[in-house]
Amino acid sequence: QVRLVESGGGLVQAGGSLRLSCAASRSICRINAMSWYRQAPGKQRELVAGMTRGGSTNYADSVKGRFTISRDKAKNTVYLQMHSLKPEDTAVYYCRLTVAAGPGLEYDYWGQGTQVTVSS
Repeated sequence: QVRLVESGGGLVQAGGSLRLSCAASRSICRINAMSWYRQAPGKQRELVAGMTRGGSTNYADSVKGRFTISRDKAKNTVYLQMHSLKPEDTAVYYCRLTVAAGPGLEYDYWGQGTQVTVSS
């Protein structure tokens, strides 16, 4: 079993920066994808940024140019660097790891979430 622990959230003024971390409790061999989601009150959870095993990245239009997803394999950690934060970025942020679980099968691990609050 793998546990994901997120950190780095907090309260920041608009225009500020935060870096979120998502640390896995152990090394995982076959990670197919890593991603960050967020969920604001009263809204559905949405994809913010994703990275494939090959290193390709994708971002929600609302965060392009401001957020960057990255990975440190040695530390079993995924990061989300956030710049130029806006009040509408306020949400609980979750990391997700999609791992290969067998031929044609995948399994998702989720973190517990970390609150990001951006004040205007």
